[in-house]
Amino acid sequence: MSAEPSFSAMSGPLARFFTFVVEKSWWVIAAYALLLPPAAWLAMKVGQDNSIDRLIVATDPDYQAMRAFEGVFGAGEYALLLAQADDPFRPEVLDQVDRIERAVAAVPGTSVNSALSVFRRAKAGFTSTPEQAERFREFVSDTDLFRHQGLVGDGFLAIGLVLDAKGSEQRAALLARVDRAIASASADPSPLKSLHRLGQPYVNVYLDQTQRTAWRYFVILTGFVIALNLFLYRSFRTLVAFLLTLGMCLAACVGYIGTRGGMLTIVSPMVPMTILVTATATLVYIHSRFVQRPPNRPVDAHQVFALCNKFVACTASIFATAVGFGALILSPIRPVRDMGSWVAAGLFLTWVIVFTLFPALQKVLATPTWTERPPEDDWFLRLAHAIPKWSYRLRWPLVVGALGLSLFGALMLFGIPGLVSPMRVVTDPVEMMDHDTELYRDIRGLTPLLPGLSITQVWLRGSLGSMSEPKVLSGLNRFQQLLEADPDVGAAIGPTTILRMIRYISGEGDRWPQNATEREELSGELEALASREPLLRHFVEPHTLAQAQVTVVSRVTEHEGFQRLAASILSHWKEATTEYPALAELQVTTVGLTPLNAKMAQSLVPTLVQSFALTVVVIFSAFLLVFRNGPARVMAIIPSIFAILVMFALMRTTGMMLNVATILIASTILGTSENDQIHFFYHFLEKRREGTIEQALTHTLLVAGRAIFFATLINAGGFLAFTISGLPPIRQFGILSAAAFLLSMLADFTALPAALWILFRAKPDPPKPGEP
Repeated sequence: MSAEPSFSAMSGPLARFFTFVVEKSWWVIAAYALLLPPAAWLAMKVGQDNSIDRLIVATDPDYQAMRAFEGVFGAGEYALLLAQADDPFRPEVLDQVDRIERAVAAVPGTSVNSALSVFRRAKAGFTSTPEQAERFREFVSDTDLFRHQGLVGDGFLAIGLVLDAKGSEQRAALLARVDRAIASASADPSPLKSLHRLGQPYVNVYLDQTQRTAWRYFVILTGFVIALNLFLYRSFRTLVAFLLTLGMCLAACVGYIGTRGGMLTIVSPMVPMTILVTATATLVYIHSRFVQRPPNRPVDAHQVFALCNKFVACTASIFATAVGFGALILSPIRPVRDMGSWVAAGLFLTWVIVFTLFPALQKVLATPTWTERPPEDDWFLRLAHAIPKWSYRLRWPLVVGALGLSLFGALMLFGIPGLVSPMRVVTDPVEMMDHDTELYRDIRGLTPLLPGLSITQVWLRGSLGSMSEPKVLSGLNRFQQLLEADPDVGAAIGPTTILRMIRYISGEGDRWPQNATEREELSGELEALASREPLLRHFVEPHTLAQAQVTVVSRVTEHEGFQRLAASILSHWKEATTEYPALAELQVTTVGLTPLNAKMAQSLVPTLVQSFALTVVVIFSAFLLVFRNGPARVMAIIPSIFAILVMFALMRTTGMMLNVATILIASTILGTSENDQIHFFYHFLEKRREGTIEQALTHTLLVAGRAIFFATLINAGGFLAFTISGLPPIRQFGILSAAAFLLSMLADFTALPAALWILFRAKPDPPKPGEP
């Protein structure tokens, strides 16, 4: 790397290009003015879907199996209305529950199932008289069918809802209609103690609606940019140039998403935020160099000089950030993969805009330099001269301390065998909700009363009519018994559950018949009822009777639990097949949206480790090209690694967990904070060739130190805006990202200079005459 280029050395294609941009500023601005309307129009086309099922990739085999299953049995989603009362069998309580159920049943696209609805069918109606209430109490008390399904319990009656919803918009609209139908009971549940809404559909709607306020993040970032810009440059014209450039970057980025038919998801606010903070930081680097104009240098010539001087470092830093996010395309998680490709493309557009539109705006707006408007303080100048000597005196404590904190963070992340477990990824969507919300408290507080809220389906496929064979039905009943005895399973509901219910309604008891003749009769009933009994059609394909499903309800929420449950299901199936060989001809597949979501979230771990490793390799390769100095290639990445590892230690000590948002931090921080190190080493080596270590460090801090400081504040402040999110993972992402940016900057100004003193085995320059 050569010494700092002189003004006279600014020639060649790059200088000629920037000279053209400066001279033809109005042409450049006019071109962008023409591009802005279509970019804004495309940006407006981008929709938003924050539900957790947007995590799923359509090419995943389990996803395809689930869609095939839904083609047979429908795409119903399951929710629950839980009515609590001191005595749920009081006539006035049952009257309220009955009115709620009838109101919900009238909502198109909703099917209801409850103990009361079964009783109504069995007795040809229901009225809330004391006599009918007592008969209902006896009806549900003489069988365990309702209790096993979670429809009846101590102090509550439940209404099960099957929602025919395809996608987030239909789900939200359907639940909104349900809420309107029960609005009066929700406002005044008396004589009920309370009425609660539970289930994954409500969680999805909550997540979707909460993130639709993401525009507030960018309002906060804009305010932060305005305040910091006026503080740093004290120029309204400079502020206008910044805001117009950032607006174009945002329109171009989101407009690109529109051209791809993209859909914003729960992690998508990180895309425009990353674009804006990277663009702002780059503008700070460029403009901070521009304002440092020598008194005898013309403004236009100095502007070309500043652009040429910062071009390599800014290009390399944007490239590093783009690679950091682009590596996320390895992920099988659709929003994460989209995020990676969108940020990479957006950063390319940002690179073009900041080196064309911003110089044109600087020229047209005549943004002042510090020769024309000198800074009012020199605190950073004093700091820049003090840091080299100070870091030399404390070089060993600073380096050893940084290494110790990094090691501690690594141990907190990966664990210590036998002492500390590795950090795990939380995949339960409920944990993504604000813990202070009523829905979260209801789910966590009431789930222990129920068989569970997680749904896994066991899809059974055989030959024509196989599901109506008496021996197959008996085997399925045995299979359900084995499932219900499993500690992970709260309930197992299948065709034989409905048949037992039918026997119970007809007065024949709720037990599976042991007599062969009775089993034959029940088989015949299945064939007759399959096409006209709505509830039975959820469990048996009515036309060929070749397919059936068993719904397994559990309290399992994490991927490891679903893996254990899937293994148990197959084990119980083998045991049932041993007792009933007729089951052997059936093909068994476990499907379900809830376990699929958990699988997708869990798969973040290996894919993000791969993408992080790829990011490190590519960024290091870029350093090989940018920096010819061996130590610089190694040292340039150290502050970012330090910040990431200490951030993991912070997570562990504060109780934060890895989740779909926070697990993205490593790639985010590495890709974004590398900007500072690139600019640091670019100017360090610029002076190092002809100067000492102290001179090189002082030059670096004078030229780039102020920009590094304020660019880091912009990065941290931008991501800190996520702390207003209603979702804990997004809030944690904002807090941890801001902390990591500040840690990286701290390492830039402390551990990095200290390590350079040790690495080069150098000492400070002798004091000049008159210096202490």
